[in-house]
Amino acid sequence: MSKWEEIKKQIVESPVWQSIFRHGYDDTPRNRVLMVSGNVWLHLHPSKVRRHGIRLKFTWCMGGITFLMFLITVVTGVYLMFYYRPVAEYAYADMKYLEFDMPFGMLMRNMHRWAAHAMVIAVWLHMFRVFMTGSYKPPREFNWVVGVILLVLTLLLSFTGYLLPWDQLSIWAVTVGSNMARATPLLGHEGPFAEFAGVNAVYDARALIFGGGEIGPHTLLRFYILHCIFFPLVTTLLLIVHFWRIRRDGLSGPAL
Repeated sequence: MSKWEEIKKQIVESPVWQSIFRHGYDDTPRNRVLMVSGNVWLHLHPSKVRRHGIRLKFTWCMGGITFLMFLITVVTGVYLMFYYRPVAEYAYADMKYLEFDMPFGMLMRNMHRWAAHAMVIAVWLHMFRVFMTGSYKPPREFNWVVGVILLVLTLLLSFTGYLLPWDQLSIWAVTVGSNMARATPLLGHEGPFAEFAGVNAVYDARALIFGGGEIGPHTLLRFYILHCIFFPLVTTLLLIVHFWRIRRDGLSGPAL
């Protein structure tokens, strides 16, 4: 044994090395499984996947891109929270201050905005790909339902964030969008069966979203809490379930 090999053996067999790298680098099926299961990121996927099931022309990588956009919105959103107050008196001024006076403020706000738009597009394409390839079929029907809920949460995240700049465009856009709530069957005072349910303009789905009959400071605070706390937490929990089911059910793939 040469001197170099002897030194290499002493390093590889040392307790320090083995505490970090628990197995060797030999390219064997066993080591591949150990590498995937022992890595905090790679273990999100099954230890073994079919090669044709991860081809880009089949997956479009839309699921991964959606998750990447979500991470970007979270990181940039935390930065924006440091300089934004969800108060009607300061919200618009804070947004202007953040965009034109804070270091990297315009960059971070635009990254947040465009990542949110890209996330909506990517999640629609991801759902379209899953539907067209039949990847929702057993045993993945539960994960399909989780994915549909995540799609709705993505749209709600985008909708609640639209009001936060607190300018004329956002206020009237949310007003028009939320008018659909007052026509909801049973829950909206202009919808079918409103009299049967006993709802009115003060107590219906739209008033619950607004915190009153019209958009005001209370609406801004509600949308801020929903956008920054409630929906991100629920989305994160469902993403964990989504990834766990992918690992449990395995990746789908085209017919062999």
